[in-house]
Amino acid sequence: MPIATSQIDAALQWRYAVKAFDPSRSIDPETWACLENSLVQSPSSYGLQPWKFLLITDPALRAQLRPHSWNQSQITDCSHLVVFLLRRKIELGDVDRLIAATSAARGLAPEQLGFYRELILKDLVNGPRSQEIERWSSNQVYIALGTFMAAAALLEVDTCPIEGFSPLEYDRILELETSPYRSCVVCAAGYRDASDKYANLAKVRYPASELIESR
Repeated sequence: MPIATSQIDAALQWRYAVKAFDPSRSIDPETWACLENSLVQSPSSYGLQPWKFLLITDPALRAQLRPHSWNQSQITDCSHLVVFLLRRKIELGDVDRLIAATSAARGLAPEQLGFYRELILKDLVNGPRSQEIERWSSNQVYIALGTFMAAAALLEVDTCPIEGFSPLEYDRILELETSPYRSCVVCAAGYRDASDKYANLAKVRYPASELIESR
C-alpha cells in the first residue's frame, strides 16, 4: 500500500536544515539500518554507483573535522555523520564490475550486456565526459544525498546537508588523498535540539506556479 500523500507533504514541510542537534539523542539501530538502505538503493546514471559513504562515529575524529567545517556544531553533536565520497575516475574495472553484478542479479550471460558495456565505455571511460568525471560523479552523489534526506524526513529523523567544509582537509584527515574516492558533501543526522530557533521559522519557498511549467 503506498504511503499517503499527506504523510509525504507533512514530512517535507517538517524537515529543515538543523542548526543545533541534541547530542544526547541517538538514532536507533533499526532506523539507521533503513537510512543506510536508502543510500544503497539510491539511483545513479547507468547504475554505476560512483560513490562511497563514510559514517564517522569516532568523537575524536569528528573533533578533528569540525574546525574544517566552519566550526559547525552539527559535526560533533549529531547522532550520525556521513561523508559522501565521489569516485574520481570511472575505469574499465568499474564498468566490468557493474556488468558482472548485473549479470548475476538478472541471470544473464555477460555477453548479453555487451552493448551496454560498450555504451558506458564510449561515454565515461573513452569519451569526452571522461575528462569531467568528478563533476558527473558529484551529480550522482547529490541524488544519493536527496534520497537519504527524504527517507530521513519520512522517519522523522533530522538532517543537515553541509557544503561548508574543506574537502582537501577532510581528505587529509580521513586519509583519502591517494584513494579512488574524495570528499564531496557531508550530511549530519539525528534529532533537533529544543534550543534550535530555526525549527520554528516559516519556510520560504516560491510557489509551484512560479517553478513548474507545463508545455
